[in-house]
Amino acid sequence: MSIISSYKNLLRRSPLVRTVSWIVLLAGVVFLFRAVSHNVKRKPNIQTIDPLIGAPGDEMVITGSGFGANRGTSYVEIAGSKITSSAYKTWTDSRISFVLPSNVQDGLVVVGTSAGKSDPAFFANEVGIPVAVRMDPGTSVPTISSVSHDSAVVGQVITINGSNFGSARGNSEIYFTANRDDVAGYADGGNGDRTGAFIAANEADFDYVAWNDSEISVRIPDGAASGSFYVETNHGSSGSKKITVTYPSGKKQYENKRTYVVQVAADISNHVATQETSISLYIPKPVVTSFQPYAELNEVYPDPFIVDDPFDMIHKKQLNQITSNKQRFSQTYVVSAYNVKSGINPAKVKEFKDKTSAFYTRYVSSDSCVQLENSAIPLLLDSICGKEKNPYKIANLIYNYFIANYEISDKVRTGDITFYDLIRRKSGDAYDFAVLYTALCRQAGIPAVPVAGILVHDKSVVTPHWWTEIYFEGYGWFPVDVALACGLEFTPFKAVENKTDFYFGNSDCQHIAFSRGFHQIKQSSLNSKIVYRPRTYALQSIWEEAGDATSSYSSLWNNPIILGIY
Repeated sequence: MSIISSYKNLLRRSPLVRTVSWIVLLAGVVFLFRAVSHNVKRKPNIQTIDPLIGAPGDEMVITGSGFGANRGTSYVEIAGSKITSSAYKTWTDSRISFVLPSNVQDGLVVVGTSAGKSDPAFFANEVGIPVAVRMDPGTSVPTISSVSHDSAVVGQVITINGSNFGSARGNSEIYFTANRDDVAGYADGGNGDRTGAFIAANEADFDYVAWNDSEISVRIPDGAASGSFYVETNHGSSGSKKITVTYPSGKKQYENKRTYVVQVAADISNHVATQETSISLYIPKPVVTSFQPYAELNEVYPDPFIVDDPFDMIHKKQLNQITSNKQRFSQTYVVSAYNVKSGINPAKVKEFKDKTSAFYTRYVSSDSCVQLENSAIPLLLDSICGKEKNPYKIANLIYNYFIANYEISDKVRTGDITFYDLIRRKSGDAYDFAVLYTALCRQAGIPAVPVAGILVHDKSVVTPHWWTEIYFEGYGWFPVDVALACGLEFTPFKAVENKTDFYFGNSDCQHIAFSRGFHQIKQSSLNSKIVYRPRTYALQSIWEEAGDATSSYSSLWNNPIILGIY
């Protein structure tokens, strides 16, 4: 009898043999599973590089995981160039060290293995970093010698001559006396305290036309008043010069300031990832504009990845570093907003002259939010306005058409819907009203921008909200809130007697803006997973971006809340 036959007989007759056989079989399966799992290759992950700024000949150490027990065909790449074999000193699964080559450049550091490439880190060659030279304040502070105009209209270009402005603008600014009731009569004859009394030219409005070390061309910004202006660079502020600002189409007033403490937050929880990966959050900042001239960060947690982005506070977190069930990302701002009181003279409003300017082109064109491709928009505009040419009258005709024909919904719509569904449905939310109104004005050749933010009701209740600003040459931006005019539920601090008249050109200080226009954010990686949040308090293409190894997670975006009103 063979050994196999004997074993089969024992297996049939003996429970003990059967039990031992099953144990051996299971042990073999477990061993095989562990052996296979041990050999599954993980995508490399960089946690730190040291130094971040270095020079040729320095030793660089990379820590992380998934590098492999030995180098083999794996590699490190800096700025697109692979490190040569002779430069490596050590290579383990969690640590790599090597000597920086003589030709190392600034750029992205990547570890590559047969399992793929890591997410990049950034290295800078200190040899190429300019050394700061101590400058003589007498020869580095900007100085204004002359200005092309003693008097100018809002939106008009003036030329400022002088020295030490810098060969390029960078983050330099030009400040003008602000048209606000709490700075009326302010006069600065030198370099006195200018806090809160001035407004900067606005890059979003294309106010900065040209800039070199001795000459600047700039438009008089919306919200400027007669008084002083000065140039501010990294080396200091110039003395002030006087200028008279005129308003041929009428002058609006900014008054009755309210200051808010606003908190914005988002929560990430229940995260699952197949490998080490990260998530980025793009949390909108309140905008700075003529009716909202002050928005300062007061507190942020945790420390953000990028602080100085003009639109968002950008957080980036490795998911494996979120040790608790939930991670909150929050930021608190102090924001000041003013009532806007219209002083427009409709008879003086003219068609926009320079229709080739970047400003005009930007604010009458189609974009990701205000899409003008739908044929219903020009047809509707023609039925409302006919052959009318005056921009003020066209804007007012559209406004009155909304009030007469459309019903506002207090509930924000969801689902597969677009703003131009309002034309057919005759009912929509504040987003539909604001974006369709903006689209019709742009179609008519009137510069217009949708504004997203929040409405602060009585008792500090907050709701997301959308409205429009249109631009009249010689006047500036003109607020229009069609949704409130049509009866959207709202509890203002002070009762509005005639909503129809008030919300065409006027605005209260209970509007806090987080977006003016749509902010298009680029993905940091083609394979990343992105989240877009429609119809919320800001207009932007990406709110969350997770690495491609992320299986799942939960996010909760809270509406901004008011912590205090002053």
